[in-house]
Amino acid sequence: MIFHAVSDWDDAYSNGPNIPNGSQWPQAWVAPAKTYRDTLTALGRTELDVVYGPKPRQRLDLFLPEATPKGLVVYVHGGFWQNLDKSYWSHLANGAVTHGYAVAMPQYTLCPEARISDITREISEAITLAVKRFDGPLHLTGHSAGGHLVSRMVSATSPLAPDIRARIHNTVSISGVHDLRPLLTTRLNDKLQLTPEEAERESPALLTPGANTRLFCWVGANERAEFIRQNDLLANIWTGLGAVTGSYHEPDRHHFNVVDGLADPDHPLTKTLLS
Repeated sequence: MIFHAVSDWDDAYSNGPNIPNGSQWPQAWVAPAKTYRDTLTALGRTELDVVYGPKPRQRLDLFLPEATPKGLVVYVHGGFWQNLDKSYWSHLANGAVTHGYAVAMPQYTLCPEARISDITREISEAITLAVKRFDGPLHLTGHSAGGHLVSRMVSATSPLAPDIRARIHNTVSISGVHDLRPLLTTRLNDKLQLTPEEAERESPALLTPGANTRLFCWVGANERAEFIRQNDLLANIWTGLGAVTGSYHEPDRHHFNVVDGLADPDHPLTKTLLS
């Protein structure tokens, strides 16, 4: 009989030190994101810093296809709810934009200025503003903390209005953190300030999926074991609660480069999101 236990929860959620050359991220995203953003801006196909709320970080960027959009994709960034912003990820819109979709990339108020439950509401507000601009289906995706946030949008306690929730076709959580309780004992919680009650209330794995949920959980096969566990956990539980789910471990990918597929219109990650 083999027993497994986590002895260091901070290490379990620590990506950079456990990835070869991990210190190059997030800086490695800056140049390709700026190049893509500048290129589409020169073509008149961006709307940057669209305001969706009164707080300074309540802004989103829109990336537009050449023709009338088929629908909307929303990408929510990660950073453990306490780091980064929308500017790091612009190039990841390329896959969906090439397929004819508009892409919205919101940022949000970071912890500790906001609680995770506040961020959940902010993402709902960003989606609500953006989706009203476009006809067609709505697809959601997010990375790490963003994976958590898009999963919350399709839970039974989603703050989205029913008519907007009904437009969501696919949700793809990439390396998502779906059970927040392990974070209670980590240094991350110095800023997150999670309580046991909030961790339970905001954990998709502890919630029921909303009606007609289609959720795919995607993770790098070379990620930390805890991210792989968190990935498979939500797909497993929500399958048993009536959602259509799937999970995939992408070979030779780690926590930082697992998102790269979204930039490629022919990558299986993009096709899974838009299928």
